[in-house]
Amino acid sequence: SSNSHNLGACCGSDEKTYMVGGWAWAWWLITDIQRITLEIMTLQPKCEDVETAEGVAITVTGVAQIKVMTDHDLLAIACEQFLGKSVPEIKGVVLQTLEGHLRSILGTLTVEQIYQDRDKFAQLVREVAAPDVGRMGIEILSFTIKDVYDKLDYLSSLGKTQTAAVQRDADIGVAEAERDAGIREAECKKEMMDVKFLADTKMADSKRKLELQKAAFNQEVNTKKAEAQLAYELQAAKEQQKIRLEEIEIEVVQRKKQITIEEKEIVRTEKELIAMVKRPAEAEAYKMQQLAEGQKMKKVLMAQAEAEKIRRIGEAEACSIEAIGKAEAEKMRLKAEAYQQYGEAAKTALVLEALPKIAAKVAAPLARTNEIVILSGKGNRVTGEVNRLLAELPVSVNALTGIDLSKIPLLQKMSYAQA
Repeated sequence: SSNSHNLGACCGSDEKTYMVGGWAWAWWLITDIQRITLEIMTLQPKCEDVETAEGVAITVTGVAQIKVMTDHDLLAIACEQFLGKSVPEIKGVVLQTLEGHLRSILGTLTVEQIYQDRDKFAQLVREVAAPDVGRMGIEILSFTIKDVYDKLDYLSSLGKTQTAAVQRDADIGVAEAERDAGIREAECKKEMMDVKFLADTKMADSKRKLELQKAAFNQEVNTKKAEAQLAYELQAAKEQQKIRLEEIEIEVVQRKKQITIEEKEIVRTEKELIAMVKRPAEAEAYKMQQLAEGQKMKKVLMAQAEAEKIRRIGEAEACSIEAIGKAEAEKMRLKAEAYQQYGEAAKTALVLEALPKIAAKVAAPLARTNEIVILSGKGNRVTGEVNRLLAELPVSVNALTGIDLSKIPLLQKMSYAQA
């Protein structure tokens, strides 16, 4: 293969020498040598599901032939971009550039434009992509569209549409030919029918004259018959009118009689309604009114009686309460006056009279006791207890009633005797 050699001079020189094919001297371990391919490289750009100008997603595949330009200046650019890179790396960079331009151009065209004129589409891609890859020192030798297809059968529908259009044109041609033939046939039939109609017209004219003559005769005869029939019907109508007038007069008399009878019947019915409906209804209404008034008066009187009863009961209770109060007050007053007149002896008698009642109340719990046993070691123990109770009794009574029993002479004697 042909190679381009980048030769560096010895002793650190920056001079570069480009050699296309052939051979050149190089110092071992001193001169830096790098190679770049000058062969033609084949690319297969592919853009899947790219939306066209009408929004239809299609897939386009193509084939491109490229190579590194051998012009000295452009070769230097290519060496600067791709020197030291392998062929797949160079193809990958250019392939991405071609696919980018292909995708952008697809978005500006319709499916019909792409499908019907692939060469023009491919030329447009080359013209747009050539400057970009040329700035990298790469030349596009050729670019063609390999295939165009979609996933929704849009392109096949275009073919069906074209086929249908061709079929339509064919059907139109057949229809036009049949139309022309039909027109010519109709013209011939028209000429034949014109001759036939002319003969038929002459025959019909003769027949019409004959029928008109017959109609004139028949009209004259029918006129005479109609005049006679009309005269008969006119006379019959006159007689029928007279009869109808008589019938109308009879109907008027009958109608007048009927009206008189109906008026009398209305008066009778009205009186009957008054007697059978209105009068009983008025009586019933008066009855209901009187009953309502009676019920109302009864309730009023009962309410008044109940109120008078309550008032009388209240007054009686008030008088009773007042009398009882007065009696109680008088009783209390008399008791107070009597108490004030009592002497010490009377008060003492009252106290003594009340003592059994107090003792009964105090001893009431002992009433439920069946037996009381007093245990004592000495014979005079019971007597001592009784004496002690008698000695404490005046103090207890004095505390309860305010009466000092120790001042009563009888009890004083009993106490002294016990002492």
